[in-house]
Amino acid sequence: MNNLPALPILIPLATAILCLAATRAPALQRVLSLAGAVALVAATTALMLRVLDEGVLSIQAGAWPAPWGITLAADTFGAALTLVSAVVFLACVMASNAGVDRRRQAYGFHPLIHTLMMGVGGAFVTGDLFNLYVWFEVMLMSSFVLVALGGERAQLEGAIKYVTLNLISSGMFLAGAGLLYGEVGTLNMADLSVKLADPSGAGTVAPAAGLFLVAFGLKAGVFPLFFWLPASYHTPPAVVSALFGGLLTKVGVFALARAFLLIFPDEVGYRVEILGAIAAVTMIVGLLGAIAQTNIRRMLSFALVGHIGYMVMGVSVGGETAIAGMAFYAAQHMLVMTGLFLCAGLIALDRGSEDIRELGGLWRERPALAMVFLFLIAALAGVPPTPGFLGKLALIQGAVEHQRWALLVSILTASVMTLYVVFRLWLEVFARPRSEQDQAEAEPDTLPRPLPRSMWWAACASAALVAALAAGSAWTFPVAARIGAELIAPDAPGGYVDAVLGGAR
Repeated sequence: MNNLPALPILIPLATAILCLAATRAPALQRVLSLAGAVALVAATTALMLRVLDEGVLSIQAGAWPAPWGITLAADTFGAALTLVSAVVFLACVMASNAGVDRRRQAYGFHPLIHTLMMGVGGAFVTGDLFNLYVWFEVMLMSSFVLVALGGERAQLEGAIKYVTLNLISSGMFLAGAGLLYGEVGTLNMADLSVKLADPSGAGTVAPAAGLFLVAFGLKAGVFPLFFWLPASYHTPPAVVSALFGGLLTKVGVFALARAFLLIFPDEVGYRVEILGAIAAVTMIVGLLGAIAQTNIRRMLSFALVGHIGYMVMGVSVGGETAIAGMAFYAAQHMLVMTGLFLCAGLIALDRGSEDIRELGGLWRERPALAMVFLFLIAALAGVPPTPGFLGKLALIQGAVEHQRWALLVSILTASVMTLYVVFRLWLEVFARPRSEQDQAEAEPDTLPRPLPRSMWWAACASAALVAALAAGSAWTFPVAARIGAELIAPDAPGGYVDAVLGGAR
């Protein structure tokens, strides 16, 4: 079981190959896809338990010692996000049976989502910057095809914006990696942490840090680099939106945390001042964008952007409390956004529209859907006792501890704005009575059609896991606290640097 960190890469790769081989057998392809998703959850659960028991796990491909070989390293942060990603992925694979039409499935939907998941898993466990770049490219290519799959005009327009800006991000990432390698002679993250901690051993790294800030910030969807996200996330099927909303931006946040908590020294200045300003503006601008929308998925996309600001705030503030809050909030946000996008898809299938002006009255027709949606938006808004409240509370405590008063005001303002956005959405879609015209156009004397079971149960499972995260906070939040301790002191005995470099330090 020493190769556990490799399984988040190998299982999706094997599943993608098997699904590709079963292209002419759609039923078999769906079974293989679901089996691969279940196997990934099992493997990432085993990885998480092993990391909690033994600490950071590191393997060197081909037995080449670090920092010369390809390193895979799973600390508590990477293992936790890998596990939550696998759970989100399983929910989306379940929902795809009803949420993705057979034509898209025939054109490679299942191999593509497993390839995307391979990139996500690789990004969370890689130990060097160049391979992080490789996994970003794997995610970019597969997600671009998933956005465009179907060939509708809105999809193609969204896909072009998506891939263009993300290619710019990739170019900046590669340029930053080149500058860093030319300066220090290594791209191994643990080795970079050691060498850049010694000012005499590394000249100026500020330009490389700036390039990484822009590259990872674009991947995360922070201000002013987020415009590709609401332009593209509402165009593919809702299941794809749920997968993207749950996973992709969190990889960008993870990369920012790795870069500015592990690699670069504090005196570069990017983490505290610049990331703090970006986080504050992202919160406010993202939620202002959500207020202006009438399409459910575009509203959720802008709200997603605003809440990425919360996570970036945790990285900026630093300290165990703020980083624990960031990690806990990221995990619950992945589950919440997945569930909300799936609910949006169910609403669109039921009513044939995602425009809140054309909806209303769903509370009477779909009370169970209304309750699930209400719980998820309450978690997004951070209403007690949801896990969103626990994560925000830790972020607020961290801001107070470090006297980051501007960030404190920003997160409180963004919380009030989120309450307005989400409850306006719920009232318009579920509580407001349908107009007389809509009632006249509805089929008379017919009962509501049953919701697609696989998609409905996937949304319910997402909500149930959010509830479990809160109910089990006595066990889950200490894991987040451990993440904070590990990220603040990666060079502590038995920490990330020791696990990767061992005697090579």
